[in-house]
Amino acid sequence: GQCCEMPIGFIQIPVGVAGPLLLDGKEYTVPMATTEGCLVASTNRGCKAIYVSGGASAVVLRDGMTRAPHESSIDTSSILQIKGVSSVGVCTGTGTGMYPVLLLSLKWSTRASYRSSRFARLQSIKATMAGKNLYIRFTCSTGDAMGMNMVSKGVQNVLDFLQSEFPDMDVIGISGNFCSDKKAAAVNWIEGRGKSVVCEAVIKEEVVKKVLKTSVESLVELNMLKNLTGSAMAGALGGFNAHASNIVSAIYLATGQDPAQNVESSHCMTMMEAVNDGKDLHISVTMPSIEVGTVGGGTQLASQSACLNLLGVKGASKESPGANSRQLATIVAGSVLAGELSLMSAIAAGQLVKSHMKYNRSSKDVTKLAS
Repeated sequence: GQCCEMPIGFIQIPVGVAGPLLLDGKEYTVPMATTEGCLVASTNRGCKAIYVSGGASAVVLRDGMTRAPHESSIDTSSILQIKGVSSVGVCTGTGTGMYPVLLLSLKWSTRASYRSSRFARLQSIKATMAGKNLYIRFTCSTGDAMGMNMVSKGVQNVLDFLQSEFPDMDVIGISGNFCSDKKAAAVNWIEGRGKSVVCEAVIKEEVVKKVLKTSVESLVELNMLKNLTGSAMAGALGGFNAHASNIVSAIYLATGQDPAQNVESSHCMTMMEAVNDGKDLHISVTMPSIEVGTVGGGTQLASQSACLNLLGVKGASKESPGANSRQLATIVAGSVLAGELSLMSAIAAGQLVKSHMKYNRSSKDVTKLAS
């Protein structure tokens, strides 16, 4: 019953590997679970282009999981006291309406009863109002766990404290959708959730021609008109890319992540620019909400654990808590970079349909083979 109630068996999803992905001087063989033919092959081609161009580099800008409970009170003025804002301005931290962030931080960090984990550390609190309703977005570091349960436990303790300080406050729910989990939301696109990562590479002109079968000029133009302008015309929220979710979901399935978190984890802006006198291609992906962990949940399953071990990020980092999950996030971003590079090249070269007809068509009835 681990990870699933009333189990009746397992489903099989093919797992392929792309790589080596040369990222920050290290080589990774990336496991991808998918039923879409051509996906692994295309990502592998992107990895090759990155490798022969000297590799990619990635940086983690933020690392914090969020939970945003929903509270209500008898009227707006009562909620303003809880939020810490009076009708004449921000309270200074003394008297009625004492800014609760100070109290919450103190309680969270110094009182054992408010510390639900050895690894959870409060980073920030952001509150917003809708009438007499209050939404407080807590952001916490969570070590190598994806951390949503960890943060929820700590937030529940804080809510208990708030209710003792503000008897008129009602807790409507531990999650008020200002988190925002498993939904496309501007708050994640702007503020980030999980790991916020930027990954970049410079692809040499000869590699663009020989490996990717296109030109730097064509890629830059296509990226502007498709990923930026086209996505804007579609009213995209976080979808300024070619197919980031393809790679994210494939790696998530292979490594035991929550596949539903592919929604916000795939928020990605792909950018391309001609550099070095217009000869070479600079490509980057900015992904503000990669939600991954290397402990807990589906990472404990045998196959998924093996895939994490293949990447060298299995379990918790004893030397630097959180290092393994951050490394996994950079691998996800690097793989997305490879996937974006290859698919965009296929479209620019007019090869997308041809490649899918070749690799994404089954010529055998596997159900007969199984019997």
